[in-house]
Amino acid sequence: MLLSRLAHALPGRSLRLLGQTGGVRLLKSTPPPIRENPWNVPTLKPGKSLIPKKDVQNLSHRKYSRDSEDRHRSHLESRTKGPSLKDRLMGPPTENAYGMGKGAVAGAALMGLVGLCYYGLGLGDQPSIYDHSVMWPQYVRDRIHATYAYFGASCAVTAASAAAIFQSEAMMALMTRSGLIASLVTLGLVMVSGAVAQSLEYRPGLGAKQLAWAAHCAILGAVLAPMCLLGGPILTRAFLYTGGVVGALSTVAACAPSEKFLHMGGPLAIGLGVVFASSLASMWLPPTTAAGAGLASMSIYGGLILFSGFLLYDTQRIVKAAEHHPQHSQYLFDPINHALAIYMDALNIFIRIAIILAGDQRRKK
Repeated sequence: MLLSRLAHALPGRSLRLLGQTGGVRLLKSTPPPIRENPWNVPTLKPGKSLIPKKDVQNLSHRKYSRDSEDRHRSHLESRTKGPSLKDRLMGPPTENAYGMGKGAVAGAALMGLVGLCYYGLGLGDQPSIYDHSVMWPQYVRDRIHATYAYFGASCAVTAASAAAIFQSEAMMALMTRSGLIASLVTLGLVMVSGAVAQSLEYRPGLGAKQLAWAAHCAILGAVLAPMCLLGGPILTRAFLYTGGVVGALSTVAACAPSEKFLHMGGPLAIGLGVVFASSLASMWLPPTTAAGAGLASMSIYGGLILFSGFLLYDTQRIVKAAEHHPQHSQYLFDPINHALAIYMDALNIFIRIAIILAGDQRRKK
């Protein structure tokens, strides 16, 4: 019905344009045949696939080895993306930056206490310095007494010089001046004055050597004057602790065999070089960094152990020199040089104990 209406509505020309001459011809018309496979695409048989069977099996199974390699590679990448060695060294120190140094000092103190008890109770097999002192002639006793008299006088001159410099604002401003040049000048002045005092020949009475010795002790007092800023309580405690350490170590050296600690000269010299290098490096690396905190710990706690060992070594060296130095000789026994040895040991112990006490008080606040 729709087609008949269309035939009446459209003229013959329109139908001819469509390729038709009537409605019946339009129904009977068929499309032109389509050629099979015009582009020569290979046909597949039923049940076949374009993807090879081997690849299908590989896709159906997970490759766990490749997954583990990928996870391992991602783990390595995450580790390599962390902070570098330079960042760790220059970063802030940890809370336990000085823990190893404190443990080393505690172990050394325990060893000193054990040695004091062992040798003090006379449990050693060899005769001690105290046993030999019964047979000392008077001149050996006089030499040892003179050495420790100069040691006490050195400490007194240093304390008086530090107190005098602390009372002067101009001198304190000069001594607290920071910088590389000021540090090198101070270090050079201390070393030159000490070398001059030890190079002069000793003569009894007041002479050039005694004056050089007093000047050297006064210079060291001026260098230590800024430590008065730590306060009287800290310095008093440091003085008492230093006296206890020096007295205990001297007792150990006196009760031990006469040459027990004289074999430590080589290791102590190596340790002195390490501590000196750490102290110099601390001038450029502040303790606010991890590397600077490690160097400061080496200089403070390592130096405390080192100079305690030097005190044992120097005490027995003084006794040996007093015993074996000829009584009638061109060169007299020099109590000043020997006193300066134990004086420097005690001074370094005092400085480190004061620094440790000041640091503990600062952390408590």
